[in-house]
Amino acid sequence: MLEKLHPNVARVAEVLRSHDVEGDVVVFPESVPTATAAAERLGCEVGAIANSLIFDADGEPLLVLTSGAHRVNTELIAGLVDAAKVRRATPEFVRLHTGQAIGGVAPVGHPAPVRTLVDTWLAKHEVVWAAAGHPHTVFPTSFDELIRITGGTAAEVE
Repeated sequence: MLEKLHPNVARVAEVLRSHDVEGDVVVFPESVPTATAAAERLGCEVGAIANSLIFDADGEPLLVLTSGAHRVNTELIAGLVDAAKVRRATPEFVRLHTGQAIGGVAPVGHPAPVRTLVDTWLAKHEVVWAAAGHPHTVFPTSFDELIRITGGTAAEVE
């Protein structure tokens, strides 16, 4: 089954299994590249979507898993990670550090570990949905599981 998936999705599914994540990757026939699109397709609140946003923090990648209901305050997160400047990463920077395209970046499955902040707002939802390596894919998880599988730090990011 995994050999039929996009290579990025197969890699993410493999990492999820290695971390004993119970939820399976869901593949949609159409792209769900935004939190709103994903929430509509899944029938959940937009706040239950974990947006995987890559930032350039002084030249280093920073993954912020934020509630789809939030916007990230880059000045705030710069202080949290002790960076002089944090800015939205270019598509090339995102692909270089995650191996994945914007709109489908998963919390895991990157070529190397990426420093991660996990929005505490996600803890308000029993089930959280995150991208699975491609804009057509998501997987169910939880706030605690996101912290565990990413080695991330809980933070207020808005």
